[in-house]
Amino acid sequence: MLAIGAGHLINDTAQNIAPAMFPYLSRDLGFTFTQLGLITFILNMVSSTLQPVVGFISDKKPMPYALPAGMISVFIGLSMFAFAGQYFMILLAAIFLGFGSAIFHPEGSRVSFLSAGNKRGLSQSIYQVGGNSGQAIAPLIGAFILDAMGQKGAAVLLFLVAIGIILLFNISRWYARQLRAEKMNKKPKKILISSLPPLTKKQVGIALFLLFTIIFARSFYTTNIQNYYVFYLIDHYHLTTRIGQIFIFIFMAFGVIGTFFGGSLSDRIGRKNVILLSVVVPIPLCLLLPYLPLWLVPVFLIAIGTLIMISFSVTVVYAQELVPSKIGTMAGLTTGFAFGMGAIGSVAIGWLLDTIGINLTMKIISLLPLILFVAIFLPKDQVNQEI
Repeated sequence: MLAIGAGHLINDTAQNIAPAMFPYLSRDLGFTFTQLGLITFILNMVSSTLQPVVGFISDKKPMPYALPAGMISVFIGLSMFAFAGQYFMILLAAIFLGFGSAIFHPEGSRVSFLSAGNKRGLSQSIYQVGGNSGQAIAPLIGAFILDAMGQKGAAVLLFLVAIGIILLFNISRWYARQLRAEKMNKKPKKILISSLPPLTKKQVGIALFLLFTIIFARSFYTTNIQNYYVFYLIDHYHLTTRIGQIFIFIFMAFGVIGTFFGGSLSDRIGRKNVILLSVVVPIPLCLLLPYLPLWLVPVFLIAIGTLIMISFSVTVVYAQELVPSKIGTMAGLTTGFAFGMGAIGSVAIGWLLDTIGINLTMKIISLLPLILFVAIFLPKDQVNQEI
């Protein structure tokens, strides 16, 4: 569990170096907000569209060695990001990063599931904390490495990715041994037992629609904070780029804390209750964020980051319990959909910034979390379900 979480950290650190580079690509290469948004759009759309496919295939035939293969693709993409001098090469680098992410996530989630026992929420949290930690580290890399070295500073991460390839190769060997042992012992395939009551296909469909609506609103909002809020901090509060990146790190770092405790909390009080907690409490904070004095901004970023991300791993487990026979597919769909919505959000918000300006865009985006209220209508699950 810890090893796959570490692999997830390395994968998502490399993937999220793209938005961390935005202020420097804008400064050094003169890219517009729309051009910057297109980079994230391509990266996330490649990842989001392929993840369900990889998950569906792995449900039928697990692919242990896809894990290091995906990290090799990340290594190639990151190398191109560090040294590309033309816009189309950076877009190509985004394709490689997205492809590597698409291969990694469904199989990584399956490894987490195999290690979980009856603590699915905790196991998924450890796995997702790795990824969210990588997202949180990326702004720090921007603040202290890219700010000093520019675009080529991304090459420093190549050493970390090389370690990730070795780590995932060893995890894949363990994964393959587990599969061989199951086959030799002719044990039935491990199946997730849902904590949800029996639901009709229509009820499952409605629940998935509501869940994806929550993921949509959350992804749009967090994409805005991660990719563009630094420009608002620079423009509205006259902060330096480095200090602005540290503010983004604060948001992402406390999102990691929320993700970790959310999974184990859902094992105790239920998945839906945790999702509701992540919905109801942060909404007024999100609405107020664009209007705060500077001294209150980090306080609100801490609270929003912690609470809105407390349901991140829980939504994955909830989706898997809605369709317990399709572990990889549901992990790929939920995580992939989150990436896809982040991709669309990146382009849409970039276009808004170029069209109506930073201040008005931030005020419009602050209304998005109101959509999260649909969580009230999710089916309620049982607590402490034994497996």
